[in-house]
Amino acid sequence: MRKRDRDSGQGADAGARSAFNYGPLQNQLGYLLRRAQIAVFRDFFAVFDEFDIRPAQYSVLTLIECNPGLSQTEICKALGIQKPNFVPVLDALEARGFVRRASTPSDRRSYALFLTAAGQNFVRKLHRAAAKHERRIIERVGVHAHDCIFEVLRNLASSSDEER
Repeated sequence: MRKRDRDSGQGADAGARSAFNYGPLQNQLGYLLRRAQIAVFRDFFAVFDEFDIRPAQYSVLTLIECNPGLSQTEICKALGIQKPNFVPVLDALEARGFVRRASTPSDRRSYALFLTAAGQNFVRKLHRAAAKHERRIIERVGVHAHDCIFEVLRNLASSSDEER
C-alpha cells in the first residue's frame, strides 16, 4: 500500500469503494480530534520546515517569550509536558542559542527561563510562519467553522485545566 493511501485511510482498492468504513471510530471525538491534529500538524511541518522546529518547541519558545522568568516546572505544567520529555526540548533550544537558563535566588535547584536575543529574533520569524499556517487552516475550513472550532476546543481544554 502506498504511503498516501495509508495516510488517507484507504487501501489499494480505494477506487472500488467510495469511503473507508471507520465503524464506531467515526463517531468518537478523540479519534476525530487526533485525525484533525494530524492534518493540522502536516501543514505546520510544511510551513515550519525551513526553521527545523517542532510544535512543542514553538510552544515552549512562545511561552518563554510571553512569560520571561518562568521555571521549567511552570512551563511543563502550562503545556502539559512531562518533565522528562521537557528536558531534551529545552536542551535543544538552548544548544541552538535561543534559550538561556538562569538560577533563581529563592531556589537554587530551579532555573528561570529566558529567550536570548537570537531567540527573540527567531520567535518573531516563527510567529509570522504561524500566522501563515493559521491562514492556511482557515482557508480549508472557513472563518466561521474556524471560530466555532476554537470556541469548542477552548471549552474542552479549560475543562481539562479545571480537573487538575
